[in-house]
Amino acid sequence: MDLAARLRRLRLELKENDLDFLLVTHPPNIRYLSGFTGSSGVLLIAATKSGTKPILFTDSRYRTQAREEAPRVKIVIGPNPPSRTAAGWITAQHGTSSVFLGIEAESVSAAAYKQLASLLKGKVRLSFAPPLIERARMVKDAAEMAFIRQAVKLGATLFDTACKTIRPGIKEIEVAAAMEYAARRAGAEGMSFPTIVASGERSAIIHGRASEARIPRSGFVVCDFGVILAGYCSDRTRTVQVGQPSKGARYLYNSVLEAQLEAIAKVRPGVTCAEVDGAARRVLRKHKLDRFFTHSTGHGLGLEIHEAPRLAVRQDQKLEPGMVVTIEPGAYIPGKWGVRIEDVVVVTSSGCEVLTPGDKDLVVI
Repeated sequence: MDLAARLRRLRLELKENDLDFLLVTHPPNIRYLSGFTGSSGVLLIAATKSGTKPILFTDSRYRTQAREEAPRVKIVIGPNPPSRTAAGWITAQHGTSSVFLGIEAESVSAAAYKQLASLLKGKVRLSFAPPLIERARMVKDAAEMAFIRQAVKLGATLFDTACKTIRPGIKEIEVAAAMEYAARRAGAEGMSFPTIVASGERSAIIHGRASEARIPRSGFVVCDFGVILAGYCSDRTRTVQVGQPSKGARYLYNSVLEAQLEAIAKVRPGVTCAEVDGAARRVLRKHKLDRFFTHSTGHGLGLEIHEAPRLAVRQDQKLEPGMVVTIEPGAYIPGKWGVRIEDVVVVTSSGCEVLTPGDKDLVVI
């Protein structure tokens, strides 16, 4: 990871936003800028020349880990919570000058803001910073892409496990357990999110986490799953049919697949997120299924399963080479059935590349 380049870009943006410092509190952002993965820490970035090291404030539990994971930053170990230690350091070093400290609005609660302001005693001025790091994270570098490709490849193998496990009468949680066990055996650090296995009428529940419900003798089973590898997430959804599908079931599946392929074909540099979303919705509208598509067409992913950009209505962010997004339209008819098909794609200089392996013909079990 080119952490030095990331810091250079961030420092320039801090200056452009009239910020002297940025206090990074969101764990994925801390990892992105320093490599540190501990659960307790804050990172202070100064908008000064590149030779100034960021400061990682953490506690004694992470002394060794911080030194191993973040060798390019200065590490300060304190007996108090990291934010309190950081506030004390900032006040001691800059409490007599006019200093603007940016904080991450999305990860600082009202209570934390109030406490931080109290600790700084009015000597340092607080300001909510724009989502500078999140914007940078939208475009992946070569190292990140390598990790994502590996995660997607590993995650894709879990669909084979699902297909071997799904059968009438087995519980959804048993299918999910088999998939998650296979993921761990294959080297995954964990799951990107709680595995979704939703069968029969439950397939119409968009985030139908695996339950005690048993797979019916006939109907759809939506499997949405992903793994974490080297900190990076994968995401994939496939819908299978138990028993022979009816004409209506095939129509629903093929309509969603057509919408997904149309949205993928729309992905290229310069296209807005809303335009990709609209491509999927137009297909479902043609098939009179648009009212059953009630979520966004996709989202970015990387160190988090849901990152910017968001492929949805009124999202004017333009796609750029290096952005990694999911394409996952669906149609969900309450009390009856649901279908979702999802792939991970990377925006290239001329279009996009689908990272998720395998075809998308309806699998009948």
